[in-house]
Amino acid sequence: MSVATLDFDRYARRGYPEAVLCQGKSVAQLVEITRAWRERAARQDLGPVLFTRVSPEQAEVVLAELPDAHHDETSSLIAWPAEPPRPTGGRVVVVCAGTADLRVAREATLTARYLGREVTEVVDVGVAGLDRILSKRDVLRSADVVVAVAGMDAALVPVVAGLVACPVVAVPTSVGYGVAFEGVSALLSMLNSCSPGVGVVNIDNGYGAGHLAAQIAAPKDKPHA
Repeated sequence: MSVATLDFDRYARRGYPEAVLCQGKSVAQLVEITRAWRERAARQDLGPVLFTRVSPEQAEVVLAELPDAHHDETSSLIAWPAEPPRPTGGRVVVVCAGTADLRVAREATLTARYLGREVTEVVDVGVAGLDRILSKRDVLRSADVVVAVAGMDAALVPVVAGLVACPVVAVPTSVGYGVAFEGVSALLSMLNSCSPGVGVVNIDNGYGAGHLAAQIAAPKDKPHA
């Protein structure tokens, strides 16, 4: 009995490829999924496939089946084929408050990039040193959509949203002490933001943020590509 029903037609139907959440899957299940994808890709254009939340043990298995895939250890993401598609549409800027938020920010960056968008990453510009984010105003204002990633008090989000004219996709992270409650505090802060134009995804959901940003920045004449 198969362990998964892979959506081989998603790329043709939506213009965006399948993603495999590896968290909670066994090594044997990933072997079956990866082989099925590789065999189908040999006769059908499936677009790039992303493997997210990949543990080191799982990465060995996936890379054994897809040795030419790109593995980013920071974000625990594997992409195959390794080369991203040629960028189309608008620009995505991914900004994160601290280096501890980088794993989630990088997942957003790579997701948007493999979905065909030009992506610029801005790292460690939290509001504890406000001059850092203010020095990046030109980069932020060049974006068609900004992904803002932050934990703790999530103060980066309203600051960024107040500096740009484009939509902001906010990503709370599970970074922070005690009453940060593993990202719940950041999530509530983002949901309570007084800055308009902010949409919030779930805690640590870099993939969801990158996907949404890619759709917002899609070519106007071809929104699903």
